[in-house]
Amino acid sequence: MAEPSTLWQQLRRSPVWSTLGFYLLLGAIALAMLLPLLWLVSTAFKSPDENILAFPPQFIPASPTLQNFVRVWQTSPFGRYFVNSIVVAVLTVVLNLLVCSLAAYPLARLAFRGREVIFSLIVSTIMIPFQIVMIPLYILAVQLGLRNTYLGLIFPYIASAFGIFLMRQAFQGVPKELEEAARMDGCSDLGIWWNVMLPATRPALVTLAIFTFIGSWSDFLWPLIVVDRPEYYTLPLGVAKLAGSFSLDWRLIAAGSVISIAPVIGLFVFLQRYIVPTQAGSGLKG
Repeated sequence: MAEPSTLWQQLRRSPVWSTLGFYLLLGAIALAMLLPLLWLVSTAFKSPDENILAFPPQFIPASPTLQNFVRVWQTSPFGRYFVNSIVVAVLTVVLNLLVCSLAAYPLARLAFRGREVIFSLIVSTIMIPFQIVMIPLYILAVQLGLRNTYLGLIFPYIASAFGIFLMRQAFQGVPKELEEAARMDGCSDLGIWWNVMLPATRPALVTLAIFTFIGSWSDFLWPLIVVDRPEYYTLPLGVAKLAGSFSLDWRLIAAGSVISIAPVIGLFVFLQRYIVPTQAGSGLKG
């Protein structure tokens, strides 16, 4: 019979225990990251009689209420902010996917002099913080008459170096046989891009759409400087305005924040099943 110390060492080296310990560690990290979100949601549903700063935190409200959401919606034009955010985010996603995929296609599939240099220059712009180019972009937007317009809110995100990089890598993974078959059928380069490349790289398009939507939806800095009329405010600006309107009533700010993040969480839950490795070559048989 094995001694207890030897048995314990064998259990520690067992793959089952290693896997269990790994998942317990991941669960603890996930819980630590979820605690602020749980506190935010809990605060949004707490009544004025409850102490939101109590220690230890009370994550389950004693008397849950929707009054905070009703008050935010009635006293601020949150409906308008919500519509503005939807319009800006959807248009940003559509234009970004269109421009990035069009720019990535020749960089991935067409041979021309300087292709790698151009791609390297595009990717290198990822290292430039937005704050550095913010002032030139603002001056350009003013000169183009884009202040206080939807197009002005979309302007900096019509194309992105990350999007071009992601789509180029996805296009390079498409088998050449698909492209050659399309050329034999008389497709032009634009037809191949539309009929072959985009369907074959749908997971990459969905991934880019999610990142672009989240970035546009949660952007605060650019809308803050490019619009000053409340009718063009997006939800991040509307939530920031709550801090001044209600003198830091954290219940109302939490309710506005929950309204702001709910569409992003819903979009991710709905689209996450599409974020899978592309099987562009699944239709090819030797």
